[in-house]
Amino acid sequence: MLLNKFKTPVAPTLCSESSDGFVVRKARSLGRSESLQVRASASAEGTGWLDSASTEGRGWLDSASTKFGKVASFVERKLEEVREEFTHEVVEYFGTAVIMKKLQMLEIIDRVADIQDDTSELVGGKRVTVQLISTNIDPHTGKAMMSNKEIFPGWPALEGMAIQNVVFQLRFTVPKTFGVPGAIIVHNGHPNEFLLISFNLELPDRSTAHYVTESWVYNTEKTDGRIFFRNKAYLPTETPAALKELREKELQALRGDGTGERQPSDRIYDYDVYNDLGSPDDDPKLERPNLGGNKEYPFPRRIRTGRARTKFNPKYETRKTKRPFYIPRDECFERTKMGDFMADGVRSIVHSATSKISLQLRRKSEFDSIEEIKKLYRVKGKKVGRINNVLPDKTNVPARNQQSLVFINEVLRPDGQPVDPLLYPLPRILQADDKAWRSNDEFARQFLAGLNPVVIELVQEFPLKSSLNPAEYGDPTSAISEYHIVGELEGLSVEQAVSRKKLFVADYHDAFLPFIARINAQKDRAQYATRVLFFLRSDNTLKVLAIELVLPRETPDGEKISQVLTPPRDTSKMDYLWELAKAHVANNDLSAHQVFSHFLRCHVAMEPVIIASNRHLSKLHPIYQLMAPHFKCTLEINRQARLTLIAAGGSIETHFTTGACSLELAAVNYRDAWTFESQALPVDLIRRGMAVPDLMAKHGVRLVIEDYPYAQDGLELWGALKSWNREYVDIIYKDDSVVRNDVELQKWWTEIRYVAHADKKDAPGWPELNSKQSLADILTIIQWIASCQHAAVNFGQYDYAGFMPHRPTMTRRLLPVEGTKEWDEYQRNPEKYFLRSVSNIDTTTTAMSVYEVLSAHCPTEEYLGERHSSWTENEAAKAAFQHFAEKIRQVEDLITARNEDKTLKNRTGVVQMPYQLLQPVSEPGVTFKGVPNSITI
Repeated sequence: MLLNKFKTPVAPTLCSESSDGFVVRKARSLGRSESLQVRASASAEGTGWLDSASTEGRGWLDSASTKFGKVASFVERKLEEVREEFTHEVVEYFGTAVIMKKLQMLEIIDRVADIQDDTSELVGGKRVTVQLISTNIDPHTGKAMMSNKEIFPGWPALEGMAIQNVVFQLRFTVPKTFGVPGAIIVHNGHPNEFLLISFNLELPDRSTAHYVTESWVYNTEKTDGRIFFRNKAYLPTETPAALKELREKELQALRGDGTGERQPSDRIYDYDVYNDLGSPDDDPKLERPNLGGNKEYPFPRRIRTGRARTKFNPKYETRKTKRPFYIPRDECFERTKMGDFMADGVRSIVHSATSKISLQLRRKSEFDSIEEIKKLYRVKGKKVGRINNVLPDKTNVPARNQQSLVFINEVLRPDGQPVDPLLYPLPRILQADDKAWRSNDEFARQFLAGLNPVVIELVQEFPLKSSLNPAEYGDPTSAISEYHIVGELEGLSVEQAVSRKKLFVADYHDAFLPFIARINAQKDRAQYATRVLFFLRSDNTLKVLAIELVLPRETPDGEKISQVLTPPRDTSKMDYLWELAKAHVANNDLSAHQVFSHFLRCHVAMEPVIIASNRHLSKLHPIYQLMAPHFKCTLEINRQARLTLIAAGGSIETHFTTGACSLELAAVNYRDAWTFESQALPVDLIRRGMAVPDLMAKHGVRLVIEDYPYAQDGLELWGALKSWNREYVDIIYKDDSVVRNDVELQKWWTEIRYVAHADKKDAPGWPELNSKQSLADILTIIQWIASCQHAAVNFGQYDYAGFMPHRPTMTRRLLPVEGTKEWDEYQRNPEKYFLRSVSNIDTTTTAMSVYEVLSAHCPTEEYLGERHSSWTENEAAKAAFQHFAEKIRQVEDLITARNEDKTLKNRTGVVQMPYQLLQPVSEPGVTFKGVPNSITI
């Protein structure tokens, strides 16, 4: 969440000799090192010598041409080149390359690698060079015209310890017929990699050509170099002849051949199943089934690593590796993001460790009161931990508070000033009123404007019924009957309430019941399959009617065990039995949120799209240009999840009730409920009965609950995305036939369906990519998932679930039954029984630390409506994007106005938390708002 201006003192000017003059290098206070090449200008004497050489050369070569037949023809061609050069038939292009050298860790330069690279230059003559590739064909060779290779001048130089961006100035001399280069080829003769941040060319007419870089360049001595295309996009059929071979060559390099173990220097995107979730070689109890590639647990594909197989069973891939799991280097966090991410982790661990150590010393593992939990937080009234530190070109952090490294700054000064590292920031759920969280109305409101607002459905028949097999799971009819709700429907009968669309349900029964027996067989786990029924009041708010708690039958011929609870009449005191029932519903919802709404439908769904896009859409393709911002950092954060969160024994298994069943739940949900088209917001709302089609409505649907903040705000962003994509597609494709004949595009979509989602390739919900409209719709769904949908279910985690009693990750005990010792224990101290039934201290603080990291924005975050100014050369596309950005600003203003509208009671609730999760732009930190372009956390 923080990047600060480096307080690096201005270093003495350093000069080093190059083949073209001297290089002047200065380390600036911004931590940016520049290389400026000072070239000697040609004197009049020099010009005369060149003229003389040209004249003499022509005379000798003319004579030779009359004597040597075929040799003369070759010489004549060379003569023409000489004539062009010396008769001023050439132009000069001036290039600016910005690079970052290899990192050791965080912001520290790898000094050993730097010395190796410098030595390879000074002793071995190994250089880094750039070559320009024209879009024009050389008539003599029949291939693309190419410039000479120009050396990055003055690479060897004394660097500071903190990493710096280094700027190189290069000059290219090419024939006037060369035109604007369509690509560059970079050759790295050094033993170590560097990051090519940017490369631009100043052309003779003073315009600038930009190239798509931001990529790590490893040693290229065994290859033909790295290809980087200009930001001018072409459909495959429009590609200049000079670039066609390079276009296909680059795609082939990214696809690889599907064999071998991936190495850090690889750039290959390929598929595999989730076969690395367990560690059975360490302990057979840590065996986990493969997700994907089988009927029982179908799943989207992940990126292939090619690691060795386990000794336990060759169908599993080992997790034992000297390096982090492979992803292409360009998919890793950039240095600011990585420093920020690690610092957030360290700070949150300190928060957690402090409480753990303190309580260990007191030999205490359980909370004795809810007030004790509140002591983990900073004093009420302090900000929630929003990180005010910003990028070097910003001004809201005084220079005196800046440090050299992002990591150090983030740990020590996350608010631009020293903070108490021992306490957690106060979640917003407690800030206005620290008791409002337990209100039944707030419990209900959060199904419309909370952490997981994508579960609630319209009741279309009563009583509720399960779709599970009755022979296996018993009577499908819910135990919630008319008896439980009559008199609570504002004078309506149940039939009238159903017909008037007044009854709603959050139903976890079918997703959880098949797993409950296995979940509860785990140590210290006790869970129900739950339902909660709501009534829509006349003021558009929801009222809780009843909660159903279900356990599976204990014998094959028995019946499932159902328990129905209704809200207590007396709300003046805490009814902990009712609160425990709500906690079980909240725990079902939190588990569903993490493994269905968040992990499966956002992170997992996006990974194969990113793989397919890199395999089949060239960087020259206009659709890749459009979609690239929606792919940033996702493979890296998914790798981190596989390393620590979702693996056997990881955070999800250890600290969530579902435990070892968590990912199996996700796979079954994918099998039974996921379709591509249902990820579209309007389709999802209609499927759940929360909206009806209405061609006269603004977005083609009319909400059943008008004050449904997630849907209201979401539809505004959905509409903006849809309009933007249709406008962009209209610019790129003149008609539907061009879409159908776009070879790269068709391969891309075919692979997403038949390879990335091979287990569901024949399922309904896959649109045909046969028109401009279908393309725009597909692109809108993908962008929605990566941006808005993920933001809605991610950035509220700390503020909603950071207070454990409100959203416990763990339920350890069922409701006490009268006449048992548990009932007697409950009667003696209801609050203590409640706290012994949910998360303990270790689980609570660990979950809080995870939420604190996952809910935070990085200072380099790029939000909807934001892109680098040089993302394309297409002026019509730029204008369309500005139109889209303006729409996003309007949505921002609209959301602000809605949150200030007191008639919209579901916007803030009794906890006074305005719904901001789909507010497009945010400051860095834990802010409860902001819609990044991609899944970056």
